[in-house]
Amino acid sequence: MKKVIIIIPAFNEADNIEKVVNNIIKNYNQYDYIIINDGSSDDTETICKNNGYNFISLPINLGIGGAVQTGYRYAKENNYDIAVQIDGDGQHNIDYVENIIKPIENEEVDVVIGSRFIKKEGFQSSQIRRIGINFLSALIHLCCFIKVKDVTSGFRAVNRRFINIYAADYPTDYPEPEAIVAALMYCGKVKEVPVVMKERENGTSSIRLWQSVYYMIKVTLAIIICRISFGVRRQKNDT
Repeated sequence: MKKVIIIIPAFNEADNIEKVVNNIIKNYNQYDYIIINDGSSDDTETICKNNGYNFISLPINLGIGGAVQTGYRYAKENNYDIAVQIDGDGQHNIDYVENIIKPIENEEVDVVIGSRFIKKEGFQSSQIRRIGINFLSALIHLCCFIKVKDVTSGFRAVNRRFINIYAADYPTDYPEPEAIVAALMYCGKVKEVPVVMKERENGTSSIRLWQSVYYMIKVTLAIIICRISFGVRRQKNDT
């Protein structure tokens, strides 16, 4: 049986974190978990301490990329076979973890993404964000020749190989699309499985409307640069 850990990045999730973690402890104790408190300014850290949760508090806010990479480093240091990412806001249904890790347990793929857009059930994100998601999906298809529908999904799992890769190098800021490209450039096998997500009940998203333009420009450039850099690296290795 493979050793599985759930990585939960949390920034100002005082209103959500208890519900998320207590559900894991009570109903899914076959999985370990680690909360990465990403320099929260609310009571997230206090709640983790008072409940005796397994957590790491970062001294400053590193952003989602730094928080998730911290989780991967923890997974590597503690010899986990599979790491699952979920958000700390309760949008990701732990019921689907079994479906997400199954292709990895069967050694079919290296990375599995929980996708809202296969069966199109549950919360589908806003129309504006879906336009951006479709654009990034098309860009990844153009650069890497593989179609991934839900490129911004933070509900995903990776095997031990990619635990090690992401522990050493993980994108910053808004990393989900870039992490897919990196997985493909490392010749990883990527698969989507259908999941149903919920809408955030409390708090606010880390991506606000005024950040959307920056997000699209930054991620677009990062995907292109990632693709080019890996192509150059491969040419050097071939010569």
